[in-house]
Amino acid sequence: MAGRRFLVTGGSQGIGAAIVQAAKAAGDEVVFTGRNEDLIAQVAAATGAHGLRADVAVGDDNARTVKACEEKMGGIDVLVNNAGYGYMAEIGDVDMDAMKAMFDTNVFGMVDLTNRVVPIMKAQDGGDIINIASTSGMKGHAHGTAYSASKGAVRGLSQCWQAELRPHDIRVICVCPSEVQTAWGGKAGRNNPNKLYASDIADAILSALSAERRALWPEFAVFATNPWKEG
Repeated sequence: MAGRRFLVTGGSQGIGAAIVQAAKAAGDEVVFTGRNEDLIAQVAAATGAHGLRADVAVGDDNARTVKACEEKMGGIDVLVNNAGYGYMAEIGDVDMDAMKAMFDTNVFGMVDLTNRVVPIMKAQDGGDIINIASTSGMKGHAHGTAYSASKGAVRGLSQCWQAELRPHDIRVICVCPSEVQTAWGGKAGRNNPNKLYASDIADAILSALSAERRALWPEFAVFATNPWKEG
């Protein structure tokens, strides 16, 4: 179904940028946020979407983002809570300030923005909220104390919102990608043609959104079929 109004956080690179591209290709309107002005400009130029420099960890930025969506699109039909990053450390060496800063983006910022968007969706009698978690939130791993906890929180929040928002015809879908070929964490050299691409996650999300409104996919994970294959 084309003609929807998307708000995508963290849309200037990686999975977020792929979602922006896929939504625009489907004929949807898109406002996206990011923190790097150069990357925002590149995605906006390539897709025709409206880019906005904003940090989900800052309440005033979230208020400005929602206002921009109302001015540019007249509302929000699909909120994609994608903004997030990883902080890895072994227990015994966890920097609590770094962990709290990551939670400000991955968890608290997501809650603050969604808190502002839900009244709009309730007033228009429906909408979709896509929360990007991770397979790290499904199964912990070494050095994952902070990151896995943040993505586990995203899964728990998604379940709470499903219980609260289904009576308002608002679907909440939690997506758990496995390792994706992006510059995640600033690391290059992750490329392997048999691993997931950001576009694979975007395609999965658009597929979930295309289901009849009576159908809800509460959560799904996306894995590469054979990521260990060479070349």
